[in-house]
Amino acid sequence: MTAAAFPADVLDRDALTQALKAAAARFGGIDVLEYSPLGQFGSVALTTPAESDPFDVQHEIEFQLYGAIAATKAVLPAMREAGTGTLLYTTGAGSLDPVPVVGNVNAAAAALRNWAVNLHKELDGTGIQAAHVGIDVSIATAIIPGRPVIQPEDISPVYWELHTTRRDQAELVFKG
Repeated sequence: MTAAAFPADVLDRDALTQALKAAAARFGGIDVLEYSPLGQFGSVALTTPAESDPFDVQHEIEFQLYGAIAATKAVLPAMREAGTGTLLYTTGAGSLDPVPVVGNVNAAAAALRNWAVNLHKELDGTGIQAAHVGIDVSIATAIIPGRPVIQPEDISPVYWELHTTRRDQAELVFKG
């Protein structure tokens, strides 16, 4: 297996696009895009809905939704040309069942979820799979009290199934 890193800040749309183009050039294309940005712990202000200022939500929209749109625009034309590909967008399950302590993050995650499910419908019949993955657990480190903690390798089969056998499915929720 060959691996390479192409780092980019998802808030820098040009850098994100260039990183994805460099990856495609290095590997002869991108078959799967998995988009799941996570802010650095301690640097993201988590706010309840009542405490949120527009900036608190706007930052998360920029980070989650607009970054996903930019990443998709970078890879989708080649997928359309090839007639195949997989686009997976991951959020916390707060996109489906909000948790007030992360109200600003949930709002942006719900926007990304809606966009991904709409994209799935738009791409129906093209050979390109788009799907949302809602994660209803903490991964590796406890984040929200009361949520179970699992390891990344416990989730990977969900992505593999969406890419290989559940290509008609717009969404999966992982509850551990």
